[in-house]
Amino acid sequence: MKLSTDRILTSHVGSLPRPADLYDLLIQEDQGRLTDRTAFDARVAQAVEDAVRQQVDCGVDVVSDGEMGKLAYTFYVKHRLAPIHEGDPVGEEPPKEIVNADQADYPDFLEQVRKARSGWATSFARPWVSGPVTYANREPLEKDLANLKAATESSGATEAFMNSASPGVLSKFVPDAYYRDEDAYIEAVANAMQVEYEAIHKAGFLLQIDCPDFGSARHNQYHHLTDDEFLKIAERNMEAVNAATANIPPEDMRLHICWGNYEGPHTRDLPIAKIWPVLMRARPAGILFEGANPRHEHEWEDLKDATIPDHKVLIPGVIDSTSNFVEHPRLIAQRLCRYADIVGMERVIASSDCGFGTFAKEVPQVATSIVWAKFRAMAEGAAIATERLK
Repeated sequence: MKLSTDRILTSHVGSLPRPADLYDLLIQEDQGRLTDRTAFDARVAQAVEDAVRQQVDCGVDVVSDGEMGKLAYTFYVKHRLAPIHEGDPVGEEPPKEIVNADQADYPDFLEQVRKARSGWATSFARPWVSGPVTYANREPLEKDLANLKAATESSGATEAFMNSASPGVLSKFVPDAYYRDEDAYIEAVANAMQVEYEAIHKAGFLLQIDCPDFGSARHNQYHHLTDDEFLKIAERNMEAVNAATANIPPEDMRLHICWGNYEGPHTRDLPIAKIWPVLMRARPAGILFEGANPRHEHEWEDLKDATIPDHKVLIPGVIDSTSNFVEHPRLIAQRLCRYADIVGMERVIASSDCGFGTFAKEVPQVATSIVWAKFRAMAEGAAIATERLK
């Protein structure tokens, strides 16, 4: 992980809005209706090249492929892991709807959310693991790696990272119909995903493991538990990440935590202070967390007295990923200076709260042109913060 004593570097969480024509192709691929694989692969490669170049042009130092080849940050594994069964497995009860606790507290808001839902996310069959899970198909991964390598070389990007789902988050989005034991399932998925984690590192990219299971899972998947009970789940999931990344140096990894990438009350979010000790014991050196939205911006205060090992790098969100407001560069600079005062400028990298295309949508939540404007504001804000801190 590149650090700088001269200036605050910039990055983001990873996913970006997909172009409309690529979105259609991703839907076709996911549904098994793709008729021209060669044309699809070429379109994804071009989208990655365009996304990386645009990031560089906007002043982003540490870039990603935008997850252009993935329809979603979790469901993509159904093309890589096996055996995967789509629909409700024989003999299984259909999965109950998981309602975020904060939304359930406000029934009128929850009804608005339900009415607004549309597209593949609510109409497609959920993938289930139906046997001993393995990483069976490396082809999509190798294509992603080749696309990002070509794009970074042509754009002159400072550094690049690639996203990969955590074992814990997959337990929600790709449920188990075989192991019948959550601990055993988490361990098996971690062993399978180790293939992907190590391949990303071997290709020369930073590995970013996306772990909303450390944050948002508290108020949805495990809303029935106490905080202490949930923290035991988080500890287990953290140990799974550590085991799966045992062969990768900490400084070559980042870990992303969030509380759900949606505009809503978030009144049930677990405070970052409660999960922080777990994050500090995770092997990845870079920690990406929300620091821009109105429910979490204040939590920089909680980190002033927190234990932060010297090798840890703070990568706070300084731009919101759910709002079309473009943050003022001076506000971004203020946010960055708060964290720099805690760990030093060289251990702070500016980022977004979450991805701008966590689940690809026909109409993105944040308009694509505004995403680029936010990135430019972030780069300007990082420059202002740098001057203030010198």
